[in-house]
Amino acid sequence: MYPVMMAFFWQRAVVSVAAAMLIYADMTLDCRPDFVTVVWTEGRSQADLSLFRLGSCFPTSFSATQAVFRVDFNDCNFRRLVTGHHLMYSNDLTYGSSSGSQSLSFTHPVVCAFARPKDWYPMIYDPMFSTHGVGHLVFHIALMNDDFSGPAESTTFALGSFIPIMASVSQKTHQPLLLLLEECVAATTPELQPESPVYPIIANKGCLVDSRISGSKFEPRQKSSELQLSLQAFRFGLGQEVFIHCKLVAWDPNGLDLTKKACHYVKEHGWELLDNYAYSTLCDCCDSDCKSRKTRSIESGTHGVAQKAVLGPLTITDETS
Repeated sequence: MYPVMMAFFWQRAVVSVAAAMLIYADMTLDCRPDFVTVVWTEGRSQADLSLFRLGSCFPTSFSATQAVFRVDFNDCNFRRLVTGHHLMYSNDLTYGSSSGSQSLSFTHPVVCAFARPKDWYPMIYDPMFSTHGVGHLVFHIALMNDDFSGPAESTTFALGSFIPIMASVSQKTHQPLLLLLEECVAATTPELQPESPVYPIIANKGCLVDSRISGSKFEPRQKSSELQLSLQAFRFGLGQEVFIHCKLVAWDPNGLDLTKKACHYVKEHGWELLDNYAYSTLCDCCDSDCKSRKTRSIESGTHGVAQKAVLGPLTITDETS
């Protein structure tokens, strides 16, 4: 309970300093030993919650009224401070308003304070979310409007309509990386549990399995660091809040294999590789089991980095019922 009490203390300090900015909003902070959950609830309809950042991180998920961050203290450029009996992690929650917006840009401190463990000693180095030779990476996934030119205006979709989703990775260096979605499932909870019912969307290391039974498809790439998905709204979780849980991978563009690919099913042709139709044989395993002939470790950072993210909540409705 101690971390939560300390987080509440700091949150009250934020409210007292910036009460004018928070009159239409509320922020909750849940500090755990290794990670923090920050939830910003906004009462103004004109605010674009996709513009929130926690340090260097995009929201883990956002809707029309909430921006949610679930992040490790090793990520997002958290600052660590050890003072006597306390271990503190601090960062800044920022909102950068878009041009023409009536909402003002602002910054709020986010602080988690813990009792310093008796056996705690400084690490030799801080683990950083990075990949070899390409610098720090920031992953992002969002609901988009119909032509992928901006964020979605609504999180409610009619059954059978298309849900535009864009995933991306930001990088500070010029060396290119290919953004892939290794797996995605839909669930009715923001956190997956072993007993959670799920609807598979992408499985088998990059196969858009939902395209087998629907019109879902990957859109042609505009950038190697972005992946656009037109997902046809399904019956799973109809009328409920639905969350899409994905594993994003930033990978060496020259290292595509059976386990690192983006494949969708085209009714007239079968499985096709998004990034090079001539190598669509990499997708043949989508109906069986995709296993690499080579042993490569994402965790080693040699070829890429993976990150899990949650998109939602969104709602699918049946307008005919």
